Amino acid sequence: MNSSQKPKSSNSLSLVVVIVIVLGIAAILAGLMLPALAKAKSKSRKGGISLNLLANADFAYVGSSRHGFNTETYDRIVDNPFLSAHENPLSTFGIDVDTASYSNIRRFINEGQWPPRDAVRIEEMLNYFSYRYPEPADEHPFSVTLDATDCPWSQDHQLVRIGLKAKTIAREKRPVCNLVFLIDVSGSMDSPNKLPLLQKALELLVNQLSGQDRVAIVVYAGNSGLVLDSTLCTDKRAIVRAIKRLRAGGSTNGGQGIELAYATAAQHFIKDGANRVILCTDGDFNVGVTSVGDLTRLITDKARSGVFLSVLGFGMGNYKDGTLEKLADLGNGNYGYIDNLQEARKLLVEQLEGTLVTVAKDVKIQIEFNPSRVSAYRLIGYENRLLRKEDFNDDTKDAGEIGAGHTVTALYEIVPGAKSIDLPTVDPLKYQPPSIPSDSPELFTVKLRYKQPDAGTSQLLALPFVNSSKPGEASSADLKFVTAVAAFGMLLRDSDHKGDATFDLVLRLAGEGKDGSDYRNEFIALVKAAQELKKIKGANVGFPDTDTSNRQASR
Repeated sequence: MNSSQKPKSSNSLSLVVVIVIVLGIAAILAGLMLPALAKAKSKSRKGGISLNLLANADFAYVGSSRHGFNTETYDRIVDNPFLSAHENPLSTFGIDVDTASYSNIRRFINEGQWPPRDAVRIEEMLNYFSYRYPEPADEHPFSVTLDATDCPWSQDHQLVRIGLKAKTIAREKRPVCNLVFLIDVSGSMDSPNKLPLLQKALELLVNQLSGQDRVAIVVYAGNSGLVLDSTLCTDKRAIVRAIKRLRAGGSTNGGQGIELAYATAAQHFIKDGANRVILCTDGDFNVGVTSVGDLTRLITDKARSGVFLSVLGFGMGNYKDGTLEKLADLGNGNYGYIDNLQEARKLLVEQLEGTLVTVAKDVKIQIEFNPSRVSAYRLIGYENRLLRKEDFNDDTKDAGEIGAGHTVTALYEIVPGAKSIDLPTVDPLKYQPPSIPSDSPELFTVKLRYKQPDAGTSQLLALPFVNSSKPGEASSADLKFVTAVAAFGMLLRDSDHKGDATFDLVLRLAGEGKDGSDYRNEFIALVKAAQELKKIKGANVGFPDTDTSNRQASR
């Protein structure tokens, strides 16, 4: 019996030897490949990924962590559906002046990568651009523009635009600023497109400030600290020196930094001034208060102090877009993503007053559609800004802010009353009489509520709209460009509502909507780049849902 067991022992030993040899060879091969992979990764970060390389490689879905290189997170967005104007005559939402989504999309496409669909927020794409809305001519802090045109991607439908233009404030009349730069200097910020770009961006901002303005600098990593106490901008050299001395390292205790930044802003609070914390980070909080819920509660509490918030996002790979968007929304603030120095110049130089000076807060819009004139409607974008109809008159409900000179645009796709589409239905109500159709020629009435920056009670503004839709070719250049941006967003999201939209349609409308600005010209170039990416990978390009750790259910 013992002699029969020896061969088995020998075979087992041989098998172990073979496994050890195989593992050793694998380890050697991995060691040889890692430097090449690291070099390729570095090269792609510096110069982007060429379209020729993409044609011969598996498509990379940035936002997915399946390769272990990327932990970017985006909250889930579900496209707004069509609603019956008879069953749901009211549509209510808060405005949004954030622009982060557009510049983040630009970053993906410029690197040869298709953006995750949840990174595409169409309202932020629309509001990245300025439009020729008139200056307010009455006591209200913004004007309201209403117009309509044919919908180019859905025959027999129409597009309705609601445009706001906040009053412009000349730089010499800008309120005195009390700013606190809250800067993430953790180890995750140690990348050329993070802390070094951030430092250049803030230096641009400091150079735009007047001698009466004040700047303090708070940093946070594992711990937070006051690098520079509130300093008058008569000594800009001291402020710039403090910015340039910053170095990245350590973990990220964002909650502790937020507490110190708001305390510093409150200590130097300027009545009737622009008191603001400017948070600069990749959003990767991993020490102290780290949960999104706790961070948003902290920001909500601090917003009551009268200090507003701006959030500037930087970097890639571990970018936490969902967290930063929530912080800006709840902090009475705005949210931008800086992918290059040109974007920093747009936000912090060209649009400085809009970024720093709030002219109205908690701005809400409520549309009442006339079911006799509108069969159904769909709000394009603003999915995470929707409000209950009861929230419109509730001054305790938070909504969006609008800065000096900002424009805000919202688009509805409507089905005229004579047309119909298949929509889910409910049984007739038993205890309420059916509504009586109105013979009013009005398509809808738009109502707006807003508060002055230092007020707690809202003011009401209401405007009716009689249908004056123009054929697509007769609509204004601005409206054509707005339509192009919305169509591009739906293509990037592969929206079920994109209808007959194509890249060629987007390019035609955008070309007819050019205004000579670099930003609209850049948009056209971006659409062409996305079109090329689509051609390379065909129908399979970039449409799976983002693999996110903080994805939310339908809002």
